[in-house]
Amino acid sequence: MPDVDIRVLTAGDTLAALPALAEILSDCVEGGASVGFMQPFSPNDAVHFWEGVAAAVGRSETVLLAAEVDGRMVGTVQLGVSTMPNQPHRADVRKLLVHRDARGLGLSRRLMDAAEAEAVRRGRRVLVLDTATGEPAEAIYERFGWTRAGIVPDYALMPDGRYCATTFFYKHLAT
Repeated sequence: MPDVDIRVLTAGDTLAALPALAEILSDCVEGGASVGFMQPFSPNDAVHFWEGVAAAVGRSETVLLAAEVDGRMVGTVQLGVSTMPNQPHRADVRKLLVHRDARGLGLSRRLMDAAEAEAVRRGRRVLVLDTATGEPAEAIYERFGWTRAGIVPDYALMPDGRYCATTFFYKHLAT
């Protein structure tokens, strides 16, 4: 069994891990994940995105969690905690990413469990997320106890340019 570590990254940690983070995002997009980017998408293309995440982490707007397997960063998930004044109890789950080389190790579950625990620690009890309809992630969230709120047709594009519907989910957390 590999050694797995899930941890919250600081802004400095995020900047120090830019090459690994860029590789994870690039691998997911090139593998067809609809996470906001279009193909082709190289690790160099991903650096600017992660620099923005690091800045958001530094401003306490985003919480970035990372999964490492045997010391190699291979997965991430983000909590958007910068919400409107009438939503101090809510957070957005963003970009659950696991490198294709590390899939099948239960990292998605571990990252989501850690994100939920971190949300509770920060006083958040309602989480929301969206994912491409019909893609593997949709089934993952259902297995993890998330409730489907609805589907919006043609909400986004897949990385290859095809339109895709998006499924919205929510989860109430025990506090």
